[in-house]
Amino acid sequence: MRTLTYLVACSLDGFIGDPGGDATSMFRYLDEEYLAFLTGEYPETVSVEGRRALGIADAPNKHFDTVVQGRGSYQVGLDAGVPSPYGHLREIVASRTLETSPHPNVEIVSGDLVARVRALKAEDGPLGIWLCGGSGIAGTLIDEVDELVIKSYPQVYGAGMPMFGGAAFAVSDFDLRDVRSFGNGVVVRRYGRVR
Repeated sequence: MRTLTYLVACSLDGFIGDPGGDATSMFRYLDEEYLAFLTGEYPETVSVEGRRALGIADAPNKHFDTVVQGRGSYQVGLDAGVPSPYGHLREIVASRTLETSPHPNVEIVSGDLVARVRALKAEDGPLGIWLCGGSGIAGTLIDEVDELVIKSYPQVYGAGMPMFGGAAFAVSDFDLRDVRSFGNGVVVRRYGRVR
């Protein structure tokens, strides 16, 4: 059984973006030390364009072979003219508004996303599935998340897009597996779900 990992950047108060979904204020923390960690440990989470710019275009996938994201997250790539932003992964986009895929590598899921993710998790393979975002998709898939990798940035938003938007109240327990802190104040925590 493959795992679904929600690897996400958030503010100290648990927001992944401002009320409109913008998280560019977090980009200022991409210094040399932190970027070396991200590209070394999670190279597959860097977009195709980013991988080229950073000289890691051919870096092997270490943790994931599939990415799941919502239309809002995917739209960032479309707006930049990149219809397959994670072409080194199998791309799944949950959308009720995109009727056809703009790229052969991108599968549009307009129906039961939970069922599609369960099918992905049931596949054989050594690598897992990265839940990229956004908030609403994470809320829909909250019960399917096996692992959390939370990149906490030293910012407080006060309001914005929560990590799990639209999810009903329910307590889910996770065990802390790893913590890594950086000189810029970023802390990366990895948790596994307690089943």
